[in-house]
Amino acid sequence: MATTAAVNPWTWQDKFCFSQGIEVRRTERVLYCAGQTSVDADGNLLHAGDFTKQILKAIDNLEEVLEKSGLKLSDVVRLNYYVTDINAYMAAAPAFGGRLHAAGCKPASTLLKVAGLFHPDMLVEIEATAAS
Repeated sequence: MATTAAVNPWTWQDKFCFSQGIEVRRTERVLYCAGQTSVDADGNLLHAGDFTKQILKAIDNLEEVLEKSGLKLSDVVRLNYYVTDINAYMAAAPAFGGRLHAAGCKPASTLLKVAGLFHPDMLVEIEATAAS
């Protein structure tokens, strides 16, 4: 079973529920997840215009991918956020940050503002790497 350890020379990142680095040892497998968005099982966009609902649905979809592989959110060691609006991300942070924290998910993360995603009403896409 993999062991992980956060590498945090500072504490400021704690309020954003991420780690500066994650060291993974004794891993048996790594799962690289495609970017997850707010879509239904047929790929149709959900929650147009609502950043909080979109990111929570993206996390739901990520959990489905993880579960299909026998993993969970606490196995995520890297989580990248692609957003069209940084302010909307910050406003939604308490909703999704609390969910990630409760699941034991505090991965190394990157937040990138992008000009657009695959659908004009898409506001966020998350990309994850999990290890166990």
